Amino acid sequence: MPFRFAFSTFAICAAMCASARAPATEHPGSLPADLPAYIDRVRSTFNVPGIAVAVIKDGKVVFEQGSGLRDVEKHLSVDIHTKFCIASNTKSVTATAIEMLAERGKLHMDDRVIDHLPWFRMAEPYATHDMRIRDLLAHRSGLGPHAGDLLFLPSTHYSTREVVEHLANLPLATGFRETFAYENIMFAVATLIVEHASGERYADFIRAQIFAPLGMSDALIDGSELQPTDDVATSYMPEADGRLGAVPTLVWKNNAGAAGIYASIDDMARWAGTQLSQGVLPQPKGAQARLFSAATQADMFTMVTPIPIDAPSVPALAAAQPNTFGYAAGWFVSDFRGQHMVWHTGGFPGTVSETTLLPSLGLAVVVLTNQESEEAFNAITFHVADGYLGRHDTDWIAAYWASAKKRAERLAADDAMHGARPLPLLQPTLPLTAYARRYRDNWYGIVNVAVDGDTLRVHFAESSRLDGTAEPWHGDTFRIRWDDRTLHADAFIDFAPDGHGGIRRATMHRASARTAPAYDFQDLDLRPQ
Repeated sequence: MPFRFAFSTFAICAAMCASARAPATEHPGSLPADLPAYIDRVRSTFNVPGIAVAVIKDGKVVFEQGSGLRDVEKHLSVDIHTKFCIASNTKSVTATAIEMLAERGKLHMDDRVIDHLPWFRMAEPYATHDMRIRDLLAHRSGLGPHAGDLLFLPSTHYSTREVVEHLANLPLATGFRETFAYENIMFAVATLIVEHASGERYADFIRAQIFAPLGMSDALIDGSELQPTDDVATSYMPEADGRLGAVPTLVWKNNAGAAGIYASIDDMARWAGTQLSQGVLPQPKGAQARLFSAATQADMFTMVTPIPIDAPSVPALAAAQPNTFGYAAGWFVSDFRGQHMVWHTGGFPGTVSETTLLPSLGLAVVVLTNQESEEAFNAITFHVADGYLGRHDTDWIAAYWASAKKRAERLAADDAMHGARPLPLLQPTLPLTAYARRYRDNWYGIVNVAVDGDTLRVHFAESSRLDGTAEPWHGDTFRIRWDDRTLHADAFIDFAPDGHGGIRRATMHRASARTAPAYDFQDLDLRPQ
């Protein structure tokens, strides 16, 4: 999912625990009085049908509201119990589960993965031998961005263990622990660690040990648990012309620990409030209990992997520019106007969300949406934060509108560049029957190519949704348009002739900037069988 932008562990933990126990810093601000109207402006400006927002301050939910429509066609409204897919916000839930198991003595964060899963293998022996549980949660495995996502995107027949077993054939892009690269597949490993250490299915552990104590009564492990009568937000994806199209539910049953939880804003207020209070559970009867200790939270919020800081996309967003940026255990860590900030975003086709904690302000903000505008959740989050900081000098809607406009212009230019066949037009060098083969990639598996009239049909054998038509594009390159147009995953497939009338190999790459980075076609090396 896209996102915003050698001391001893004991010493760091002690310092953070002391900081966490300190009272929230006094600031002259408060909850913005215009917040309901502001949310409506955000929806209108960024073409988002429905948004749910919660604000938690000093242990209390001070704002919780649904705005707009969860279903445009049926004109159904968003309320505080409407379920949204929180996607990669699930990563912080998985990280919390592992940290809880560590606190209970079921594992140690620096245990080697092979000590728990002896069959675990990476493509490089050193990474296999020295991969620690902490590494699984910190995006520093050495894999490239989104490497291996095709093993579960858009839903495949592989089991979670099979997904993880395929890591042995997935080449590393950099050195182990060398740099940050956002990934999902290592959270499949983390899912299995939760199961091994707890002796329970991941779903059962999360329901019993996190959802139930917090009172997250609307929450589901993934979209497969949705019922026809559920109060759930339909996801919407904007087309190039601005029209919104409904998107089918996407389910990652074989990588539950990375993404897929559905939760309401009422659930997420409880989740964020517990994180903000260093594990203290919401107790309607006044009794106090903890989900985890303050020391555990300090460990979870300690930066593990630094991330380079990019320049703001437009000058108006300079106010949001962090001084530090990195990834901890299932959380991003940075700062906003000098305040320590812990946060995560989530994105599935047609839905994006964000959970943001500002511990020194005693403040948490959660924004759930049913459209793909990151600008929307950022504008709301920073408007609330500025309210409590007593700042009124940045129009976040205008700033993010400028950023969105610049991105739209960039995508339009990319469409123009990739939308027309290169000149001079080159026809395929071989008859279509020569390209029609059963291909195999070492880490993904089987991709079938068959002749269909004057085109080719491409079928990813492990996915029921990656079926498409490949039209001649330029020489031995064909452009694939998937039958399911909601995927926004069009790609090119490049065939390399062997010089004897056959195909030596085939590779793939994304067709345009509109193809989500999660479709890691570029990592495929397809060999004819």
